[in-house]
Amino acid sequence: MKGEGRITYINGPVVKGSGLASFMMREMVLVGEQRLIAEIIGLNGDVGTIQVYEETEGLRLHEQIVGLGVPLSLKLGPGLMGNIFDGIGRPLKKIEESSGNFIPLGIGLLTIDLEKSWDVEMLIETGDHVKGGQIFGHVVETELITHKLMIPPGVNGVVVSSVASGTHLTDDVLLSVQDKNSKVTEVKMYQDWPVRKSRPIEKRMKISQPLITGQRILDTFFPIAKGGTAAIPGGFGTGKTMTQHQLAKWSDADIIIYIGCGERGNEMTDVLEEFPKLIDPKSGRPIMERTVLIANTSNMPVAAREASIYTGITMAEYFRDMGYHVAIMADSTSRWAEALREISGRLEEMPAEEGYPAYLSYRLAEFYERAGYVKTLQGDEGSVTIIGAVSPAGGDFSEPVTENTKRYVNAFLALDRKLAYSRHYPAINWLSSYSGYLKMLEEWYFDNVGEDAIHIRNQVLRLLQEESKLLDIVQLVGEDVLPDSQRLILEISRVVKTGILQQNAFHKDDSFVPMAKQYKMLCAVWHLYQRASACAEKGIPMSQIKDEALFEKITKMKYNIPNDDLSGIDAINSEVDTYFDALLAKYN
Repeated sequence: MKGEGRITYINGPVVKGSGLASFMMREMVLVGEQRLIAEIIGLNGDVGTIQVYEETEGLRLHEQIVGLGVPLSLKLGPGLMGNIFDGIGRPLKKIEESSGNFIPLGIGLLTIDLEKSWDVEMLIETGDHVKGGQIFGHVVETELITHKLMIPPGVNGVVVSSVASGTHLTDDVLLSVQDKNSKVTEVKMYQDWPVRKSRPIEKRMKISQPLITGQRILDTFFPIAKGGTAAIPGGFGTGKTMTQHQLAKWSDADIIIYIGCGERGNEMTDVLEEFPKLIDPKSGRPIMERTVLIANTSNMPVAAREASIYTGITMAEYFRDMGYHVAIMADSTSRWAEALREISGRLEEMPAEEGYPAYLSYRLAEFYERAGYVKTLQGDEGSVTIIGAVSPAGGDFSEPVTENTKRYVNAFLALDRKLAYSRHYPAINWLSSYSGYLKMLEEWYFDNVGEDAIHIRNQVLRLLQEESKLLDIVQLVGEDVLPDSQRLILEISRVVKTGILQQNAFHKDDSFVPMAKQYKMLCAVWHLYQRASACAEKGIPMSQIKDEALFEKITKMKYNIPNDDLSGIDAINSEVDTYFDALLAKYN
């Protein structure tokens, strides 16, 4: 510890103190007799402004401020996976065991269990030369995740001592590394890392792979890329949290980090109760073995909410540096922005649009820019994909958080209240959503899905856009006045919306749909349209073209065709050909 000051001003989570000339910006401090965790966010001479991460009720003037000499940091090491943390990285399970259901004040910055033993497989020996980011050992943290122990960034030299493989405590010194200046650095299983500082990489790489989610409207129409960014904006009740739950459960990321940032307690309770029961579809193991949860509900201190997304992204970068693909779900960045606004107001800063601070755009950019597909210091490939929910008041997408988020994400998945209230889930509006990754992923779809996958996707989306225009006419004059070619567009669009875009999260075959089935389903619908369109051009009446049983069969193939046997879709295509061949023969 270093330096002491005294409290001179208290305004909620914002405290000012004097005698802080020896302190540094962003330094962690302990405030008051209860030793509340806090961070310096402003310095002017010997007067400092402090953001307190705990409830300040009972804090008094002239109480002591003690500096810790380091910024707000996390201990990153074995023990993160499968754990539940609060907004500043304190393990909630451990707090519950020692203190009950409520987090007591002044317990300090608890972290991973430094006294826990792990079986360590050492990969290097005394005399080896090591550098920052190099993997020097393995710990099997869960059945799904091998924790790769890394030399801290910036450490470079020769190993002068090392332990043998075996059982060691988290806090044990495993290596001693001596640099060219004879400085010796002790290396443990964990690293301390400031949450607001990005971890270093070798280089950013070109985005070339999609994040497979098993959700048709995403994978087929509006893909998210590994290492990419996406926003899911929507008003109250449109399904933002449930959509993120589906992505957390089913996406093919190696590791999921879920941040409940200012969400309602009952929603976080659902997450905390449901996730431990879920089974990972790829491995058959509990999904918590590859998940980290950060719970910072709306009734927790506002300053900790502001820090929670930095806690999550720092953990994500740490696992990325091991060569894993990480997906981070931030639910929701609007609540985080509201925390910024409240703190900014207490700091008496000049407000910008709707009271948000002028630096809102910068902070959002700073967060989303920490996503990316990278080559790590070790030379492996890893990625961090950020999917942030946005909760615009009244569903108004022109408000500042949504507008500024839109500037920094490449996939915008707009949720629609009308779709949600008509029980169309996921309620993603196909007309106002977009993905900027389609061009980048075109080659992947060509090689791994189908040569015409993107072409058919574009054609089907064009039909949906055409249908939107036709519905305006239908509302005025009715459907009967339309020519059969346009009535066919309406019929096929209904099949697309119900059979492709709508998905049942509780159905065993429809909750997660592999890419092969998604592609064949889309091809079947497009094949139906092409055959029916050819008949319409021949003047065959719509009453004959639309066979109710055939259209119904295609709409329900998502339920009736198992994911591991797609031969039924080929059979449906044969039925379509048989029916329309007979129809053409009849009218010729």
